[in-house]
Amino acid sequence: MENHITIYEVGPRDGLQNEAINIPTEIKIEFINHLSETGLTKIEATSFVSPKWVPQLADNASVMQGITRNPKVKYSVLIPNIAGLELALPHAPNEIAVFTAASETFSQKNTNCSIKQSMERVEKIAAVARARHIPFRGYISCVLGCPYEGEVPIKKTVELAEKLIKLGCYQVSLGDTIGVGTAHKTKKLIDAVAAAIGVDKVAVHFHDTYAQALTNIYVSLEAGVTTFDSSVGGLGGCPYAPGAGGNVATEDVVYLLNGLGLHCGVDLIKLINASKTVQHFLQRPTRSKVALALDSG
Repeated sequence: MENHITIYEVGPRDGLQNEAINIPTEIKIEFINHLSETGLTKIEATSFVSPKWVPQLADNASVMQGITRNPKVKYSVLIPNIAGLELALPHAPNEIAVFTAASETFSQKNTNCSIKQSMERVEKIAAVARARHIPFRGYISCVLGCPYEGEVPIKKTVELAEKLIKLGCYQVSLGDTIGVGTAHKTKKLIDAVAAAIGVDKVAVHFHDTYAQALTNIYVSLEAGVTTFDSSVGGLGGCPYAPGAGGNVATEDVVYLLNGLGLHCGVDLIKLINASKTVQHFLQRPTRSKVALALDSG
């Protein structure tokens, strides 16, 4: 296993985007500011998607303007199309993220377009990002299963990963959107994708529906993956993935890494306190087993 691990914190975007309660902009800003002081080096702050589809992130510009940027942190934003990129550029994100899906049905449900159309959108975004020297990474959803199609062939994910790298993505994040992945399936997927694009360009994004996320992360570590997406408090879910649980909790990932003697540079106590910023507002207990254990005793 590599000694230095990068945690890509997605709580402010993926974690909050589907919350039914409107979270005030000032709470989001405070949340990101606290996260910025934990030692995290990558924070996905918001998304420049249409407020019609994701009303929770309609304050994307205000959030980007309001946060106090830590020079040690790269702040990214999720971009759905070229119009979203044009809205995001004035706010100088350090990175952007683009996305597609390995499931045709999920792509239609999630973005109202085919996989082919989603990749055409990514191509347009990539051209501008390359011209402006903005780093960008790609997400592929439903790599280990789809709520509508069931099993997803590994070949689909490999083909999409290769296309994203050719377009200029510095990294591809493999998303187990409904959290059905197991250790064996995870290893097979990572081995296949790594053989095509190199394991150094692979990140993973697990949801914890069946409490398999940490196991899958351990398998990913053994396979050579060094970047892990996670969300403090286990925030998150997807309206187009019925039954999916939240993201794997960042606190639990950090505890796992610490136990393995792997360096991620994140202060666990500061991380838990940052999580409480938004958890208290939502009046809901954290999904992090580590945070619950430390709080109880």
